[in-house]
Amino acid sequence: METKLIIDNQARDSANGETFTRQHPLSGEVVTTAAAGTVDDAVAAVESAAEAFKEWSQTGPSQRRAILNTAADILELRAEEFVAAMVAEVGAAAGWAHFNVFLSTQCLREAASLASHITGETIPTDRPGVFSMTVRQAAGVVYSMAPWNAPGVLGMRSIAYPLVCGNTVVFRASEGSPRSHQIITEVLHEAGLPAGALNYISSAPEDAAAVAEAVIGHPAVRRVNFTGSTAVGRKIAETCGRHLKKPLLELGGKAPLVLLDDADVDGAVKAAVFGAFMYQGQICMSTERIIVDESIADEFVAKFSARVAELKAGDPRQDEAVAIGPMYRAESGERINTMIDDALAKGAELINGDKADGAAMAATVVDRVTPGMSIYREETFGPITTIVRVNGFEEAINTANDTEYGLAAAVHGRDSTRALAAAMRIEAGHVHVNGATVQNDANAPFGGVKQSGYGHFDGRQVIEEFTELKWVTIESANQDYPL
Repeated sequence: METKLIIDNQARDSANGETFTRQHPLSGEVVTTAAAGTVDDAVAAVESAAEAFKEWSQTGPSQRRAILNTAADILELRAEEFVAAMVAEVGAAAGWAHFNVFLSTQCLREAASLASHITGETIPTDRPGVFSMTVRQAAGVVYSMAPWNAPGVLGMRSIAYPLVCGNTVVFRASEGSPRSHQIITEVLHEAGLPAGALNYISSAPEDAAAVAEAVIGHPAVRRVNFTGSTAVGRKIAETCGRHLKKPLLELGGKAPLVLLDDADVDGAVKAAVFGAFMYQGQICMSTERIIVDESIADEFVAKFSARVAELKAGDPRQDEAVAIGPMYRAESGERINTMIDDALAKGAELINGDKADGAAMAATVVDRVTPGMSIYREETFGPITTIVRVNGFEEAINTANDTEYGLAAAVHGRDSTRALAAAMRIEAGHVHVNGATVQNDANAPFGGVKQSGYGHFDGRQVIEEFTELKWVTIESANQDYPL
């Protein structure tokens, strides 16, 4: 596959003609050759978007709604093309790729429904004869950066919500999924988005920092959104801070699945398998810590271990969403192996799987993990999860909160009132009672706390992220002013 830059709805090579490649993590085969956009290309994309903003920001809600709904229809028609690209580029199972198509179309339709909800309000005032109100207006050019692990839904949400609010977008594709990200751009152009309203750029990994600096620093760029690692997100936030730009950051996680002493063990096993091993655990919400009360720990571990042992690489008999394929890069295996060695040396037990062989790794479970181990705190982002045994409700909550991250969590218990009390005390952007940590719903706000970022995608709250709130009054021209 080959991709080019798309500026003003026209495909073009990079300014210097350079390209970079995405290779399969196991075979090393080149999957995609992509244009390596330069800083000049990025600036051209911003200036195109700034010009398009003059017109797009003035379009009515019906026009924006129609384009986004049409894009959803087109993406459904191009589903197999997208699935093939995503499977090839990021090593995803077809089930996970198809789910990305579904979530992306849901995002488009939810965004379309918000077109008529970008509203202000009238404000009471003590000043006689004055009419006071607020209005929400598009902010300007939005710089959107999405990752490779869910290129459909994470890419689409970074585009669709700014667009429905009347902004124009410069979308930087992940170097890991350039063709997948290009397809969702093409879908919106095919739906009727005017030239410049959405520009697509890609750049080689070594040029990413320079491109980000140039784009974020451009006066026309008024909002930035980034989904990815906390380490990179911190750099994006620092750059935004220097330029006084408002970022929306959805970053890493160390999601806990808390099993209280009255949890339905069989139900918890299902949630744990899904949450820990869907797409090889390479999801920011993946269940990285299973915090289980000692009174039910042995029963849970036995049943969970038996179910995990059934997960085989690419086994067609199982749910494709949790088929264990290769990780994104071979370096991931080396990093995880270091954590496993540290845990075993400090008393943990390996009850499923084994250490990684490059990008290949079986579904792995480490039991009896304690705070002194690196795997207790560091995000693994692979097909591995840990079991932390606790005694009682308070220790379970304290352990769940014993992390710098705060993106997703779940808590299981038959007493729903008690489980809800636990959910309210867990420090995370979303918590699910008797569910899995991996959740997505375009109708609900999605975001994290602590080192997992700030701001929200999805739901009506997203309007606040991509609009400016303006106070307006209408007054008498002949009023008297206090001297």
